[in-house]
Amino acid sequence: MASWEEQLRDELAGRGVAVSSVPGKGRALIATRNFFPGEVIIRQEPYVSTPNKFSVGANCDNCFSSRNLRKCSVCRVACYCGRDCQVEEWKLHQLECRAMAALTVALTEEEKKKLTPTLIRLMVRLVLRRKLQNEQAIPSSGTDNYNLVDALESHISEVDKNQLELYAQMANLVQRILPSLELDLKEIAHTFSKIACNVFTICDPQLRPLGTGLYLVISTINHSCVPNAVVIFEGRTAYVRAVQPIAKNEEVSISYIETAATTVKRQDYLKPYYFTCTCPRCVKDSEEDALLEGYRCKDQKCDGFLMPNSENKAYTCQKCSISRDEKELKKMASEVLLLSDKASSILSSGNNSEACSMYKIVEEQERKLYHTLSTTLLRTWDTLSKIHIELQDVQTALMYCRLTIPVYERVYPPFCPLIGLQFYTCGKLEWSLEYTEDAVKSLTRAADILRITHGTTSGFMKELLVMLEKARAEAYFKLSAGDEQQIDR
Repeated sequence: MASWEEQLRDELAGRGVAVSSVPGKGRALIATRNFFPGEVIIRQEPYVSTPNKFSVGANCDNCFSSRNLRKCSVCRVACYCGRDCQVEEWKLHQLECRAMAALTVALTEEEKKKLTPTLIRLMVRLVLRRKLQNEQAIPSSGTDNYNLVDALESHISEVDKNQLELYAQMANLVQRILPSLELDLKEIAHTFSKIACNVFTICDPQLRPLGTGLYLVISTINHSCVPNAVVIFEGRTAYVRAVQPIAKNEEVSISYIETAATTVKRQDYLKPYYFTCTCPRCVKDSEEDALLEGYRCKDQKCDGFLMPNSENKAYTCQKCSISRDEKELKKMASEVLLLSDKASSILSSGNNSEACSMYKIVEEQERKLYHTLSTTLLRTWDTLSKIHIELQDVQTALMYCRLTIPVYERVYPPFCPLIGLQFYTCGKLEWSLEYTEDAVKSLTRAADILRITHGTTSGFMKELLVMLEKARAEAYFKLSAGDEQQIDR
């Protein structure tokens, strides 16, 4: 019988990819044929997954739908949107059902604050799925077996003492939940470390988080701040699509983090993954970092951005050479950050009107400090646009949304789903205000990008394409009506 490594190799060979070892990186996913932008490189179901909102029942445990949900009558944790999903999950859930009921009472108030119920449930499901596959109660394959979990890197030697203690507590809790199984607590703690740096946040098509999943082949894909592929989910199914041409024998890469950030920030974001990125962006000079950091020239009439000048501890405008003192800039940035944190706190409390007023003060101060292509202003405008949508002030929401578009296009690669989704939002707002021609332009840009990242078959994309056709038909009707009026005159 073929080993699991041979089974994995044979299954992936038919998909045009292979898992190989790359010096300095460990395992990697390599293309064994050419892929073009928009092509699916690999599609995979999670080995285990769970909705994020533990015990709330916000999504179906099987398909992650939010419609027609009914809780399991025993554990009151698992939810399903219908009989088909419940049947598909039954072999696993019948083992975890009473365990989940136990988990809701096993956690003390202190543990609920310290531990992560989502990861604990994911671990319980991992243990039970291994049991079922070992007993041949459910099938396994080259891309779906526990050997692939064993092969994941845990980085346990690099985990700090406090985190190790937390993993040990979580392992003990798993044993309390599954008392009938003999578990190796050290192995469970190591597996928690593997999960922490290998799971994916499962998102809806608009990149709103829904749950957490472990995808055993996709987990071998390494990070780059200039990725050639992107992961998008339909339900809990993960699709890795090329966003650049990928040549045969080239490594497939995705981004693990928010890439619209300076090199220092990106490296900080990557610390939980225990490696230092050496992609082309991370070894370039500091001009891009200066643009992303976003300090503007002191001369309000100048549209230049500031470059750090280490010789005199100042920042100098790359356009007119006027300097600003580093201490002054850092002090102003610190004050603005405090204001922004206060605005965020107000928004979290649900007071949209007060939050809106506070964020406008933040924006006013940020405009004195940052240029209009800064990621700091981008986040503020994004937030103000969303707040005004909630307040049903569509005109102002559109104004802020339009301000973000040039920044999105400057700080993200051309086929980034975030750009497509921002054009989608802009187009919907324009259409609701009957700016039909503008809506057609925005929705066309959205469709052009999201066809590459999302494909065309999901419900979201079908809805977008229908909306675009309706907007085009409406624009044509208005143009025709205008021409007829000209003839009548």
